[in-house]
Amino acid sequence: MPIVINTVEEALKRVRDLQAKESERIIIGVVGKPGAGKSTLTSYLLDNLAKDKAVLVPMDGYHLSNKLLAEHGSSDRKGAYDTFDATGFSELMKRIKFDQKSDIYFPIFHREIEESIVAEGVVLKDTKLVLTEGNYLLLDKYGWQDVSSFLTESWYIEINDNLRWERLMARSIRYGRSPESAHAWTHGSDEVNAKVVESTKNRADVILNLS
Repeated sequence: MPIVINTVEEALKRVRDLQAKESERIIIGVVGKPGAGKSTLTSYLLDNLAKDKAVLVPMDGYHLSNKLLAEHGSSDRKGAYDTFDATGFSELMKRIKFDQKSDIYFPIFHREIEESIVAEGVVLKDTKLVLTEGNYLLLDKYGWQDVSSFLTESWYIEINDNLRWERLMARSIRYGRSPESAHAWTHGSDEVNAKVVESTKNRADVILNLS
């Protein structure tokens, strides 16, 4: 049975407890439906672990480019499990776990341009804590199946869907969609992805009930 955590303060304490007992690099994977608050949680943790050697490695850096999505006819499905370089991300996590003698570079996705910038982020060789967040870290097929084996712990954020939809709508509008388009995307493509993410919940080590 997964452990249940109800506050971000408890989540921070769990990270510190792991740091106290683990001598090797710690990799925590934060999973949740679109709009669940993954980035908010990881930002909170990093802000409160500012004195530690910690870094965030988001899965979103491995989005396929808009050019490739257009060529594949998948632009209207951007964010689905098969619109990422799943194998590339899995290999990155493998390196982060096993190669602690090298600096490891990774791409970062920017919503304002809807593209990733290559080698913008870096896990320095002396980094002791890596947070990674994304929808499909616990998916057991389609190229994602090895990712969970590289995590020290996996955390799944449980949150009220109405709040999540409000966040998604606001985010879509902030980045240029009309209210009508934002509603269609939130309850269309994003919701299809949310169902896929929800199916992986039972594989998590920890459930964060942040509703």
